[in-house]
Amino acid sequence: MHRYLVINGPNLNALGRRDPAIYGHRTLEDLVAMIQKVAAELGCSAECRQSNHEGEIIDWIQASAAAFDGIVLNPGAYSHYSYAIRDAVADCPLPVIEVHLSNIHAREAFRNRSVIAPVAVGQIAGLGFEGYGLALRYLESYLSKA
Repeated sequence: MHRYLVINGPNLNALGRRDPAIYGHRTLEDLVAMIQKVAAELGCSAECRQSNHEGEIIDWIQASAAAFDGIVLNPGAYSHYSYAIRDAVADCPLPVIEVHLSNIHAREAFRNRSVIAPVAVGQIAGLGFEGYGLALRYLESYLSKA
C-alpha cells in the first residue's frame, strides 16, 4: 500500500471563508475528508498537513522519503516565488504533483508562473478539490509503472 503526504500551504486553513468566489465554501476539513475517501477507494493512505510557514513545508518535504511514496503539494502563493521550496522538491527522491484549487494560469499575472512546476512530475490547476483526487490517482498509476 502506497503512502502519500499531502501538503497544503499558506492560507489554505482559511478555505470556506477566504474568497469563496474563487475557492468555494468548503473547508480544509472538507478537503481532508475527500482526500481520505479517495485514498481509501484507491487502497492507499494519505497524511494531510497544512502550514503557513515556508520552513515547515521544506522540513516536511525533506523528511518525506523516510515514510512516504509520493507527495501532493499545494504550495499556495509560495508557488510563485519560493525557490527554497522548489529546491526541496528538486532534491526530493519522491514524485511530487503540484495542485492548485484555482486555475493560476487564468488569474493575476503574478500567479501565472510557478517556480515549482518545472521540478514536479506534473501540475493540476483549476479543478478544485477534485484535483487532489486526480493527483492521488496519477501517483498510484505512476508508481505502479516504476
